[in-house]
Amino acid sequence: MEILKSLTFNPQPPTRNPHAAVVEVQNLVYAYSQQEPVLQDISFTLQAGDRVALMGPTGSGKSTLLENLIGLKQPLSGKIWINGISLEPKTLSQVRRCIGFSFQDANDQLFMPTILEDVTFGPRNYGVPPAIAIDQARQLLADFGLEAYANRSAHELSGGQRRLAALAAILALEPAILILDEPTNGLDPAWRRHLAQVLLKLPVQVMLIASHELHWLGKVTQRALVLSGGRIQIDSDIQPLLKDGETLDQLGLPVDW
Repeated sequence: MEILKSLTFNPQPPTRNPHAAVVEVQNLVYAYSQQEPVLQDISFTLQAGDRVALMGPTGSGKSTLLENLIGLKQPLSGKIWINGISLEPKTLSQVRRCIGFSFQDANDQLFMPTILEDVTFGPRNYGVPPAIAIDQARQLLADFGLEAYANRSAHELSGGQRRLAALAAILALEPAILILDEPTNGLDPAWRRHLAQVLLKLPVQVMLIASHELHWLGKVTQRALVLSGGRIQIDSDIQPLLKDGETLDQLGLPVDW
């Protein structure tokens, strides 16, 4: 991708305190069958306290990378470690216990008759007593302003309410790592602000968010990974990057559009 040769931004990762990695990816390569790799030589580390934006134009492989991180897709080569555990078929259930993953469409995660049942579903599957699971679910729904909707189905909620309900269902499992794929899809400005306020208060070790909403990302994350041409082209603090309109434009991410 010739345009990348002229990037003016200094693609250096931000300085962070040295401690054990929560997520580590080394030389990951992924391709759909008999096609050119979508992801090539992807390497990065996420440490406790990191709130990271995954940016890139449509088709750059953001969702594909996220799905590799939770084992929905298998790389051709390379390694992924989650809290020091190598991601492979025999460790998949153990690794997924650490991760809360939100799909682009909240409806993919809300399938029970009521929102309350959606939020209690995961904990009850892991053996949490029903009374405790229900108490925790009601508290989460109250935190998200959804307590009045506990006994309604997802189809009776607005898009923003469904997004928060899906997030509550994820957080009920108390994940150490939160991975969100386009969480602001279909949300109006008020719901985007509310979602940001919720995310900033969450007690998770690491948060990784893929989105095209650059200004919104600047409010909820500290660091940016930019995918383009199948590779991570930039790993930097997000604020100076958002001010570098020329670089963003060259990467297909014009900040004001």
